[in-house]
Amino acid sequence: MTAVAHEPITQELLLEWFLALETPEGFQAELIEGEIVVTPPPDGDHEDYIGLIVGQVIRRSETDMQFSGNKGLKLKKAEGCPKDHVIPDGTFAPMALRLYRGADPWMPCNGVAMVLEVTSSKPKIDREARRRCCARGGIPLYLLIDRSAAQVTLFSDPEKNDYQQHCTLAFGKPLTLPEPFAFDLDTTDFL
Repeated sequence: MTAVAHEPITQELLLEWFLALETPEGFQAELIEGEIVVTPPPDGDHEDYIGLIVGQVIRRSETDMQFSGNKGLKLKKAEGCPKDHVIPDGTFAPMALRLYRGADPWMPCNGVAMVLEVTSSKPKIDREARRRCCARGGIPLYLLIDRSAAQVTLFSDPEKNDYQQHCTLAFGKPLTLPEPFAFDLDTTDFL
């Protein structure tokens, strides 16, 4: 899809381009705060962190949880931008909601209990822009595994454009996940 040289780039046109974008196999495209972001496939260490967390959530969470890796979420838009379309590394929702069954490729975030992000080729986006998108969407928890800083951060209490609370710990220290998870996430294997 192309724009005529004199045609202004509007929010609607940007969203139309994004939704029609075809990315190479394994790559994913997101619309984050008015920018189209294309990300290459993750490396093995990235996926290992996700596996370590998912295993603990499934085994130890107080509430039975469903997990979806790379599920497209439609979120509230930043001021002056089209609606955000993000693909978190992982989303968790209470099993009782059966949130993913029958969901469109880009689903609303209602019912998502926590988003998981592991820093990758564009860590600033994971640390900042995706976090703000999830806060605007009202997702209660945003768990960030920051590989280069060797830290895990849990953001909570979403309000407007960001989370009001956060707890950052070095890898190796347990991180308390509140309800509906209600357990201490063991980060020893993150080292």
